[in-house]
Amino acid sequence: MKILIADDDAVMCRRLEVPLSECGHEIVVCFNGTDAWNILQEPDAPRLAILDWMMPGLEGPEICRRVRQHETDRYTYMILLTVRVDQSDIIDGINSGADDYITKPFDMMELKARLNAAMRNLRVHEDLLAAQEMLREEAMRDGLTGTQNHVAIMETVKQEIARSSREQTEVSIAIIDLDKFKSVNDTHGHLFGDEVLREVVHRIKNHLRAYDTIGRCGGDEFLIVMPDCSLAEAKVVAERIREVILQTPVVADQKEFNQSISIGIATTKDVTFTRPNELIKNADEALYAAKRAGRNCVVAYSPDFAQGAAQ
Repeated sequence: MKILIADDDAVMCRRLEVPLSECGHEIVVCFNGTDAWNILQEPDAPRLAILDWMMPGLEGPEICRRVRQHETDRYTYMILLTVRVDQSDIIDGINSGADDYITKPFDMMELKARLNAAMRNLRVHEDLLAAQEMLREEAMRDGLTGTQNHVAIMETVKQEIARSSREQTEVSIAIIDLDKFKSVNDTHGHLFGDEVLREVVHRIKNHLRAYDTIGRCGGDEFLIVMPDCSLAEAKVVAERIREVILQTPVVADQKEFNQSISIGIATTKDVTFTRPNELIKNADEALYAAKRAGRNCVVAYSPDFAQGAAQ
């Protein structure tokens, strides 16, 4: 583990550094509180810190307070090292945000035991974070297809539009609808329909860029977000996807089935205020136009759609 030792006594630092290094830990040493605070703010900062109470610059309890005030999910375990032994001092140290407290002179075996306890606590914290992240991802995933769910893909649209606005780039989206999919479920059953959906998504993913995102909007409707992609480029991608879905039958439950899709695409270039709802509305209009054109085709949104509706 990476451990910070902060003490203005070079001899004390050396006494701590040598045995901890021999145990395999990576040791970072500094001799004042200001440097210690700066080190603990670095991206790869030590997760465990042994801080002297009294140091030039910032004292140990003040560092603890600052760390706790600015802490994110990444927890820092802090041990205060001091000659103070009064109960009130111990209480003040713990209240400042320290996790443990060791008085000088200390026994090295005791310190190692406390460090082992610290590492157990940090591992538990990391396990909890991993479990939380897993739950968060599951909550944002569609259970059937593994794509983002409706809430997540809408958030992705919002984020990419905001990013494109900052960076002055173009974002395109595609809304994909499986043609006459209700009849698939009615004729072959929902389990067969589920297999068709999974296979269609698998083929779509194989033809997207690493930074494109697909999400399931509804039963048989999917939305693809394509950052840094013009309408013309999006149309090429959409046509490729349409062809790969149609050219090979979907095999499910020992049956072969030819599935076609209709796709409507739109870009932020045609959205006045780059609002997510407006962009999705444009793609929806393009999808409806594809359906009216006989399905199994790609239609790009055009401002002429709105003009035609107004006439």
